[in-house]
Amino acid sequence: MEYEALTKDGITVMFAPLPPRIKEYSILQVTVTNGSLVSWTVKPSDFSFVRQDGVQLPPVSADEVVESLLQKASRTDVIKLQLLYENTIYALSNFRSTNGYEQRREAAMAQFVNRGFTAAAAASAITLVPTKLKPGDSTDGAVFFENRTKEKTLGAGRLIAHTCGQTFIFETYQELKIR
Repeated sequence: MEYEALTKDGITVMFAPLPPRIKEYSILQVTVTNGSLVSWTVKPSDFSFVRQDGVQLPPVSADEVVESLLQKASRTDVIKLQLLYENTIYALSNFRSTNGYEQRREAAMAQFVNRGFTAAAAASAITLVPTKLKPGDSTDGAVFFENRTKEKTLGAGRLIAHTCGQTFIFETYQELKIR
């Protein structure tokens, strides 16, 4: 996973694009660490993405993502979100099935449980939630941005974080590659 981090006055913000595009959402993993002497609240609305053409994309609230997925999640969305959830929570990104179990698990997961519910539950579990960070604390989670373009990524632009009394600007390039 490619990521970039910036630190200002003891606050570190890190982000990394997450590979799967789910429905009309592109997803960024963000982490905020409070190394300052003051408590701060971090929330998804602290982040925005400005496309190269100047269009500003606010984050989509967790409630909106969950509602959308409850209504129209596909089998593929369920599998992508479940794997993303497992990779995020359990750090299983290097696990590779060699006996077909993984394919059977994915099929069963998508077939026997309400697709919308499963996808919404996974999205809810990985989403960045408003959190008060005491000195020394950190938080992380997924921030969803609406992406109705044909592109699978947000593309070139800037991720802007107005959080913890600071402004962090990350330049992104084509396919959200970080420099």
